[in-house]
Amino acid sequence: MATCIHTVEELRNLIKPLKAQGKTVGLVPTMGALHAGHASLIEASAKENDITVVSVFVNPTQFGPNEDFEAYPRTLESDLKVVENAGGTYVFAPSAKEMYPSEDMTWVEVTGDITKVLCGRTRPIHFRGVTTVVTKLFNIVAPTRAYFGQKDAQQVEVLKRMVKDMFIDIQMRIMPINREESGLARSSRNTYLSESEKAAATVLSASLKDALEAFKKGEHSLKAISEMVKEKISKEPLSNIEYVECYGLPGLYPLENEIKAPSLLALAVRFGNTRLIDNIILE
Repeated sequence: MATCIHTVEELRNLIKPLKAQGKTVGLVPTMGALHAGHASLIEASAKENDITVVSVFVNPTQFGPNEDFEAYPRTLESDLKVVENAGGTYVFAPSAKEMYPSEDMTWVEVTGDITKVLCGRTRPIHFRGVTTVVTKLFNIVAPTRAYFGQKDAQQVEVLKRMVKDMFIDIQMRIMPINREESGLARSSRNTYLSESEKAAATVLSASLKDALEAFKKGEHSLKAISEMVKEKISKEPLSNIEYVECYGLPGLYPLENEIKAPSLLALAVRFGNTRLIDNIILE
C-alpha cells in the first residue's frame, strides 16, 4: 500500500533527497473519497514522474457555512488502495492544524471576475480557500508537475492564473473529464445521489454534447446555445438549474452575443440536495 504521511516535516524529509538525485515529482491534490477520475490523474502522474504524491485533505477553508464540510466523505483506507493501484508513491493526509498552524490566516487570493462568475458567484470564499491550500501544497511538495481535472474548469482557470501571476515554477497538467458509462462526470458528490437522481443527472452531459454539436454546425449565438442547454435540462423534473453560462478562454472573459472558440460552457445543477457541475469546451 502507498506510504501515508501526516506531517509536512516528514514529507519534506522524504522528498528533498529524492529531488536532489534529479527525480521528478508529480502532485495530485485531492479531498479524498477517491474514484476512477482521481485514479486517472494519479496514473497520468505516475507515467510522467518518478514519484507521485497524492494529497488527501478535506480543506475547511473552501467550504461556506451552509455547505457539506462535515458530511463530505472521508475514506482514507480505501483511498490508500486507489493510490496504490494507480501507481502513486506517497499519500499526504495532514490534519487541519498541520495545514493551518496559525489562528490568524495567511491567504492567497486571485481577485477579479475570474473568481466571481460561475461557482464564485454563490460561493464567495471558495476559490480563496482553494488557492491558499494549493499554494501550501506546492510549497510543501515543490512538484515538477501538478495534475488537475477539467471537470473543475473554473478552479483550473483560477489556478493557472495564480501560477502565472506568482511565477510558480510548476507544470500544470490539466486532464480530461473522466465520465461514467452513462456520461455522468465522476465526482465524490455522486455518492449523495439516489438512483433516480443519478439517472436524471445524465441529462447534464447529454445537453453539453448537444451544444457542442450545434456549435460545430455553426450555431455561435450565446443566447441560443445557453437556452438550448437550459431547455433540455429543464425537461428533467428532478433538476434545479443554478446556472448555465459560457465564457471565453483562457481566463473566463465575458462574451457578448457570439461564442468565440475556445470558450467554456459550464453548468451547475442540483438534484435533490446534491449540487453537480459539468462543462465542455466549445472549439
